[in-house]
Amino acid sequence: MLAAFIILMSKQKVAIRYAADYISKIPDLSFSAVASSKLSGELKPIAVSLEECRTQLKTQIDKLNQENEKLHKAAYQDTVTGFATRQRFTQKLETISNPDMPQLGVMAMVKATELAQINQKKGRTAGDDYLVKVAACIRKACSKYPDAECFRVSSADFAVFIPDVMLKDAPKFLELLKSYLDQYVQVTESESVAHIGLVPYQQGTDAVNLLTIADTAVSIAQTLGPNSFHILEKLNSNEQFGDDRWKMTINDLITRRALKFYQQPIQPCRTNVEVYRELLARFYNSEGKFLPTTTVIAMAERHGMSTELDKLVVISALKMLNDNPAISANFGINISAFSAHQDLFIAWLKDMLSKHKHIASRLVFEINESGMQSNLGASHKFVREVHSVGSRVSIERFGMSFTSFKFFSEVRPDYIKLDGSYTSNIDEDSNNKFFVRMMVDVARRLGIRVIATSVERQEEKLTLEKMLVDGLQGYYIAQPQAITTTDQI
Repeated sequence: MLAAFIILMSKQKVAIRYAADYISKIPDLSFSAVASSKLSGELKPIAVSLEECRTQLKTQIDKLNQENEKLHKAAYQDTVTGFATRQRFTQKLETISNPDMPQLGVMAMVKATELAQINQKKGRTAGDDYLVKVAACIRKACSKYPDAECFRVSSADFAVFIPDVMLKDAPKFLELLKSYLDQYVQVTESESVAHIGLVPYQQGTDAVNLLTIADTAVSIAQTLGPNSFHILEKLNSNEQFGDDRWKMTINDLITRRALKFYQQPIQPCRTNVEVYRELLARFYNSEGKFLPTTTVIAMAERHGMSTELDKLVVISALKMLNDNPAISANFGINISAFSAHQDLFIAWLKDMLSKHKHIASRLVFEINESGMQSNLGASHKFVREVHSVGSRVSIERFGMSFTSFKFFSEVRPDYIKLDGSYTSNIDEDSNNKFFVRMMVDVARRLGIRVIATSVERQEEKLTLEKMLVDGLQGYYIAQPQAITTTDQI
């Protein structure tokens, strides 16, 4: 009897020790199944409780891990394109710069060069859709490279790392990506959607130098035409830097007067309102391939060539209208605020317009509000001098400055073109309605015409008409189109 008791107590001690040891390992997230055979008889309820505890804890922890994985993914994944974020890109560069980690491959930088123009003309929703499409082109091109990594580096810039690809084999990827971009162009109103620069990398590569070379490669690609690419292994004395290449390109297109006009009409809201068509300048290189307009303008500003570019636009518009008398109506010409504030440019412009008085009265000079706000006195002088030769002035992207209303009394333009952000969903946005009503009210008292831009939906058009704006412009009204020599309105 005593022997049986001793054996029973020994089994109980083993079982209790097992249960205690199992419980002590729970904080280590050890979720091995409970050995029910070791907790039998009177101790079976403990086995059942431990198994239930194990199951519930594992379920909860698995759920937390899934939530953490989602949060981690959201933190490092771009919401628009699905690519990895800039933070991940930085980590990738740090990995490449590690001299102790053997690696070899190529990095492609893809610049979505039309984003700013699409955001301005069609709205940010259209801009996001454009980025999604460009990302889809990149993703398809990378499908043949299973180890490729894609990143969205900034609003309009993407990076692609393709490991174990030699520089001599890189054109295959670039040609494939360009073919997808060219296919996308076929369903857009743009001649181009993106440009690509490609550089090689290996372990220990300096990240700053790699980005500098890649940026230069992209800049050169932009001078080569729509959806072009350029491969650049290193910078040396024989290689024109991107900025220098752009300076040469702009000089060349000014010399050749390499410009073609498109037009986008403004629809009047009443029969007694006189409006105009906006001339949209597109520049092309020596091979006849169009260059990204926003980049041309930005590079001209960077190299102090804005005024020469503006002169080219004015001269080209005057020549087109003078040589083609069948082209009727009024036209808006975009020039920079920098030129509008230069006395020498104003004197030149007055002289040119005085020689073409029959055309001067049909011209409206469009200038961005932000630039004109920088010097209200000089802006008023420009308006006054332009009026003296019969031309008019329109201020585009109006309403983005806190001092916009001061513009009415101090500068007195003929037209204001409301920034496209006011149009977006104005049929539902009470704040936009309030501001537009105020601007229309003040402008009408001073005889200034108000034009709403970026009209993309019928609901926006109807709402703006009810708010008594004078004109409407946007893709819902009319898309940009080429001008013919018999173009009439």
